[in-house]
Amino acid sequence: MTWIETVSYDDSGNELRKLYDRIKGPDDNVDNVMLAHSLRPHTMQGHMTLYKNVLHHPRNQLSKAYLEAIGIYVSSLNKCNYCVEHHFTGLTRLLGDATRADAIRDALENRRPEDAFQGAELAGIQYAGNLTLAADALTEDDITSLRRAGLNDGEILEINQVAAYFAYANRTVLGLGVSTAGDVIGLSPGDSADPDNWSHA
Repeated sequence: MTWIETVSYDDSGNELRKLYDRIKGPDDNVDNVMLAHSLRPHTMQGHMTLYKNVLHHPRNQLSKAYLEAIGIYVSSLNKCNYCVEHHFTGLTRLLGDATRADAIRDALENRRPEDAFQGAELAGIQYAGNLTLAADALTEDDITSLRRAGLNDGEILEINQVAAYFAYANRTVLGLGVSTAGDVIGLSPGDSADPDNWSHA
């Protein structure tokens, strides 16, 4: 599950139990990436606040499926299979089209996003890739290019924040040995209309 000690749902109490109750899925399941925070519940709260606001906020303008694809690309580049598996399952559910989802995954894992995206979406995915692999090489011209591709500054910010969030999540997972053992793959906060609703379904 992880390389460090974790506290199970059944063994939790007080502040930790309250957090688990906010994020749990069916049968009191808590994703292993959240269990990894259990010795410091305040970091779990920070993680979930960031995750919900970056990826599942009602004021985002880009589609949730597209933002999930960015997360898959960043996670694939970082070789974080845990996040790829979870978010690919979520992407498939959102699209309702397994063939399209498989094509997106193949394109992203083969570092050929142009096989699945075009126009502004492709430009945004490529920016996320560059931010992941060579952030120090980015310049203001990269932002100008995104605007020319059809993205406005708010949408550019969304892409930036999703890519940055997954860099954090990937390193949490990889650095603590978080595995999918016992996880219910692909659960996510379903109520995007309520930023405070963290429950997974």
